[in-house]
Amino acid sequence: MTDLYEKYGDIAERMLHFVESRTTDQARSTMRVPVENYLDPARWEREKERLFKRLPLMLALTIELPEKNDYKAMTVMDLPVIITRGKDGKARAFLNVCKHRAAHLAADGKGNCSRFSCPYHGWTYANDGKLLGIAEASTFGEVDRSQLNMTELPCDEVAGMIFVILTPGLAIDAREWLGGMYDDFAALKLESWYFHKSREMPGANWKVAYDGYLEGYHFAAAHTETVAPRSPSNRAHYEGFGPHIRLGFPQRSITDLKDVPRDQWGHRENNGYDFIRMLFPNFALFLAPEMCQFAQLFPGDAPDRNVTIMNYVFPSKPETEEEMRKLDEMCDFFFKVVETEDYDLGLQVQNGLESGAMTHQTFGRNEPGNQFFHKWVDYYLDESGQTPMPVMKA
Repeated sequence: MTDLYEKYGDIAERMLHFVESRTTDQARSTMRVPVENYLDPARWEREKERLFKRLPLMLALTIELPEKNDYKAMTVMDLPVIITRGKDGKARAFLNVCKHRAAHLAADGKGNCSRFSCPYHGWTYANDGKLLGIAEASTFGEVDRSQLNMTELPCDEVAGMIFVILTPGLAIDAREWLGGMYDDFAALKLESWYFHKSREMPGANWKVAYDGYLEGYHFAAAHTETVAPRSPSNRAHYEGFGPHIRLGFPQRSITDLKDVPRDQWGHRENNGYDFIRMLFPNFALFLAPEMCQFAQLFPGDAPDRNVTIMNYVFPSKPETEEEMRKLDEMCDFFFKVVETEDYDLGLQVQNGLESGAMTHQTFGRNEPGNQFFHKWVDYYLDESGQTPMPVMKA
C-alpha cells in the first residue's frame, strides 16, 4: 500500500495548493444537463433497469454477516433480497422468495439460521438456496425439485464489502468492478470494523441526492455552521476510476502539513484533508475521526423520490457505555446534518425542477464530479454503444 499513501500525499500537496491559491480542480468547460433527466418516468425506469439492476451494488459489509449462517434480508427497489453466509463461509445472495407461492422467506432484518421456512406453507430452504423440504410432500405431487431452489443473484465479496447484481445470471467480479478504487477500500480493512447502525432517509430523485455528494461548492452557503468551519467551500480534488470517484476535500488546517515531514502527508487523512469514496451508481463513504458514514441511494417508488440508507461503522467497538453513547450521538448528528442541510435542500431542488423555471441545469467547471457522474449515467443508458467512455475533466 506504499504507493497508495504516496498518492494520497501528492493529492494532499495539490489540495494545499488549492487552499493557498484559492483554486480547485476544474473540468474543461461547463455542462448542461436536461431537467427532464430528473423527471422523465421512462428514463427513470431505464436507470433502474440498466444501472441498478445490471451493475454490482454494495449491499452489505462483511461485518454485517460475520459468522456462518448469518443473513441480511432487505428490500431493494421493491425487490426482496437476502444475503447469506453459508457453512462454507461464502456469501451468497438470492431473491427472498419461496418457489411455491412466492411468499418471502425471511422478514427484512438480520439473523442467524442455516435454513429458512416459508411462513405460508412451510417449505424449507437451506441458506445456500437449495430446497430442503416440501410440507406433506406425499400429497403435493411430483415436481422437479432442482427447478424449485431459490433464485440466486450474482454475488461477490471483496475488501470487506458484499456486492450483488439484482439480475440473475450475470457475471460479477467485484475486484474488477472496483478497479483502481480497490486499494483504497482494501487499505481501510473494513472487514475488521464495528457496525453500529443504519437509518433510512427519504429524499428527492436519486440523482438530485447524489449530486450533493459530488461537490463542495455548496459548503459555504448550505453548511455554514457544520461543514464550512472545517472545510473551505469550492476547494476539491477529483480522480476517476472507471465510473467511481475519489473526492478529496482539504480542511482549513491543511496548512499545518508544512510542519510535518512530506513523506507523512499521505497518512494524514482526517488531519488536514478528507476523502469521500464514491462507487457508481449509488454509494458514498465518508470517514471522519469520530465515525464512518456510508450512504446507499436507491430510486424510490416514483421518479421524484429516493430512499437512502445511512450506515454508521467504526474501526473498533466502543468499550464503555459512555463511549457508545457518544458514538451514537455523533452518528445522529451527522444524520441530521445530511437530512436538514442536504436532503431538505434536495426536495426544494426537486420542486424547482418540476416548476418549469428552466430546461437545463448547468454544472460549472468547478463541478467536475457531477459532470463525470452524469456522463457515466448517459454512457450506461446508451444501448447503441456509441457514447464514448467518460474521462474525468475531459
